[in-house]
Amino acid sequence: MALGTATAPYELRFDSGRICLDLLATTHPEERLDSAEPLRAWITGSGLVPSGTPLASADSSWIVGFRELRGHIGQLVRQEPSRDARPFAVALARVNELARAAPPVPLAVWDAGGSLVRALCSPPTCAALLAAVARDTVELLTDPAARASIRQCEGDNCPIVYLDTSRGRRRRWCSSEVCGNRERVARHRRRAALARA
Repeated sequence: MALGTATAPYELRFDSGRICLDLLATTHPEERLDSAEPLRAWITGSGLVPSGTPLASADSSWIVGFRELRGHIGQLVRQEPSRDARPFAVALARVNELARAAPPVPLAVWDAGGSLVRALCSPPTCAALLAAVARDTVELLTDPAARASIRQCEGDNCPIVYLDTSRGRRRRWCSSEVCGNRERVARHRRRAALARA
């Protein structure tokens, strides 16, 4: 599974610049975390666990936990931080609570080819994985430069939020290949219609 591109069969995206924002992207264009299989694919594709990590215990309760965290992340990154905004405060408290759990413990181990690879000390729990995503959210919210780079895609009806790390901070779309291409095609059609008129 290549990072940075849509992947079959669940069309998961990992190009927002942060794991927490990649989780947020699982709602577009429709709900992606609708069963355990796409959740497992997202967990592996996001890099939360090394490829091949058994995730057999991921079930509907994990889906509920990841969707809940995703909702809180949306509240936190789509609004300006405010002590007085109750939804922001509730979301922040829940993310902080989830971040308290210990994330999965990584190890460096030898693979069959003689290279060091990342593995986990033990099979990850839902709480450990939620903690890793919640900690990524905390890091994003508390890093002024990263927070200032959060952008909402300008594509028609695209709710994707991403980090703009482009030179000059002028990136307009979550993906030049997806939303950017749609915009260019629409612009071309408008010019062609004007030329015909």
